[in-house]
Amino acid sequence: MTSVRLATPEDLGSLRAIEESATSVFAGTGLLDKLGSKSSPAEAWAPAQRAGTLWVADDGCEGLAGFLAATIVGEVLHIEEMDVIPDRQGGGLGRRLMQTAITWAVQRRLAAVTLTTFRQVAWNAPFYVSLGFREVGAHQSPRLCAILAGESGRGLDPRYRCAMMLSLAGA
Repeated sequence: MTSVRLATPEDLGSLRAIEESATSVFAGTGLLDKLGSKSSPAEAWAPAQRAGTLWVADDGCEGLAGFLAATIVGEVLHIEEMDVIPDRQGGGLGRRLMQTAITWAVQRRLAAVTLTTFRQVAWNAPFYVSLGFREVGAHQSPRLCAILAGESGRGLDPRYRCAMMLSLAGA
């Protein structure tokens, strides 16, 4: 059985392969063509690991099957990235990773969880809507507007991107 747990420093070296594997599902969509290899070096995830905002889906003997990295910005938990290896997608690991992060944010009395994602890709925005997220206009949050602008500058077409928020008020 796969467990979701906080990442350890030893897990960091496995995240690049998960990220590259998960990115492969975009092949042929044209959505990531300008980015080339977008995988992050292990040390990119070290701050989230040290902050306790990096979770992994651990298959035990088989290794890691996914991860979720986030940062705290004021009273908001911002999801930086979530990846699940393709042969494990569709089995609920992404949902379990997200629910773990949301529960963590609720326990710390944060106001919301935010992220940016592809608007029309079934395993992106529609998936997050199923968890209670809603699309927010970039004008509603200067921080999210800046993130979307940065993504555009790195080659992600802003027509296909959106910012989303899950309000935790009353959770």
